[in-house]
Amino acid sequence: MADYDSGEWLARLRQHDELTAHTHRTLAGSLVTGSTEVVLDIGCGAGGMSAHLARALAARGGGTLVLFDAKEELLRVAATHAQSDIDPAVVKIEKVPDDLADPAVLATLPRADLVWASRVVHHLPDQQRAVDDLAALLRPGGTLALVEGGLPIRVLPWDLGFGTPGLEERLAATRDAWFCRLRQELDGAVPLPYGWNLVLAKAGLTGVTARSFITDHPAPLPESLRAAVVHRLHWLKDVTIDALSETDRTTLLRLLDPADEAYVANREDIYWLAGDTVHLGSAPS
Repeated sequence: MADYDSGEWLARLRQHDELTAHTHRTLAGSLVTGSTEVVLDIGCGAGGMSAHLARALAARGGGTLVLFDAKEELLRVAATHAQSDIDPAVVKIEKVPDDLADPAVLATLPRADLVWASRVVHHLPDQQRAVDDLAALLRPGGTLALVEGGLPIRVLPWDLGFGTPGLEERLAATRDAWFCRLRQELDGAVPLPYGWNLVLAKAGLTGVTARSFITDHPAPLPESLRAAVVHRLHWLKDVTIDALSETDRTTLLRLLDPADEAYVANREDIYWLAGDTVHLGSAPS
C-alpha cells in the first residue's frame, strides 16, 4: 500500500463527501431528533457528515457535536467545514484528537445521544471490543449508527474495448484478498465470524436493525466526480497491482495514464454506483 499522503487523502475524502452528500443529509436529519443534545462523530474524516449533523442539531434547537479523529489535520478541516454556516452559540463543536484503538481515550468522551462511526471499526484489531466501547458511550436510549459493509463500488463498464472484460470484478476480488491479509497482519487481530447485527446485539444494544442506501451517479459524470473515479482506481492500483495478471496490470495503467487515449477520465461511460449499510442499535433506557 502506498504511503499516506495527507493532501491526496484529503482530496479523496472530500470527493466521497460530495458523492454521498444527499444521502448523508437525509440520514443526519433522521438520526438527530428533538431529544438529541450530544452527537459524537467518530472518525470524522474531512467533515462531510459532521456538517450535516451540525445542521441537523441546529434545526432542532442546538446541541454539542464532538469530532473525533486520529489525525489533527483532518479534525481542523472537519471542524471548519461543520462550522461554516452554523452559529457557534447554537451548536458547540469540540475536537478530540486521538486514536480509537485506545479504549482509555473513549472513556474520556462525553456520553452521547447519537454516536456516528463510519468505516472506522474494521481498521481495529478487535472489532467487537471497539463496538462494545462505542456502545458504552451512549446515554440511555441513545443510538449507535455504524457504517460497515454494503455493496462494492462500481465505476467501469464491463467491456472497456481493450484488455479482458470484467476488470473491475477482478480488481474487487484482489482487493478483498489484500484486505484479508491486512486484517491478519494487525497486531492482536481477533476474528469476527458473524454479522454486524450480532456485533451490535453482543454489545448490549436493542432494537438492532439496518438501513442501506445507494449512491448513484450515472454516466456521464461531471468533472469533479470523474476525479473521484481516477482516485478510486489509483487506490485499487496501490493495493492490487502486484497480484494482477500482466494483461490486467497493463489495462489498469492505461486507464490511469493521462497521456493515453484510454485515460479513464475522458470516457463518457464511467459512473459511480455503491451501496452502504448503516447498522443501528439503541442503548437500553
